Amino acid sequence: MQATALNEQSGNGLALTIAPGSLDLSDVKLGDSIAVNGVCLTVTALDNRQFSVAVSQETLNCTQGLNRTGAQVNLEKAMRLSDRLGGHLVSGHVDAVGTVVKFEPVGECIELIVRAPQPLLRFIAQKGSITVNGVSLTVNRIEGNQFSVNLIQHTLAMTNLQSLSPGMAVNLETDMLARYVARLLNA
Repeated sequence: MQATALNEQSGNGLALTIAPGSLDLSDVKLGDSIAVNGVCLTVTALDNRQFSVAVSQETLNCTQGLNRTGAQVNLEKAMRLSDRLGGHLVSGHVDAVGTVVKFEPVGECIELIVRAPQPLLRFIAQKGSITVNGVSLTVNRIEGNQFSVNLIQHTLAMTNLQSLSPGMAVNLETDMLARYVARLLNA
């Protein structure tokens, strides 16, 4: 779900107010979590037209894109355990920031190639899942420190991924199960 973010400096962090576009806020309450460009944030104020979140300096240091006034952002409400799982398991805790290497049409799709930081690569698997700016995607290939995904027209129309270009930074989060398996194997 795509929306527009307005921000205001607040101490060491940021107070972010978001006009949610078509995201239904009727079941959202203060204290709920909403992922903004893949970053899990807590709702601190709410009315029927917008909601606000507080972003700490630590979060700003570990992510990208939250401090741009008027930017289009991807939104996703937290899943309830009783909900149907339609993507992969992520928490909204961004693992790293990657860099767009390629964003070009391939037939009806767009091929997106992202360079990921070396420590993250062990969690990325071909035909596995990854989020880019909070959008759950399937990895097609991994070559060196880069992975590729295909973006279909629906995904482009519903997210801010349509505005990507080479050199841009993106928030990355790997599948939660991959991180836990790696942790168990290293224990």
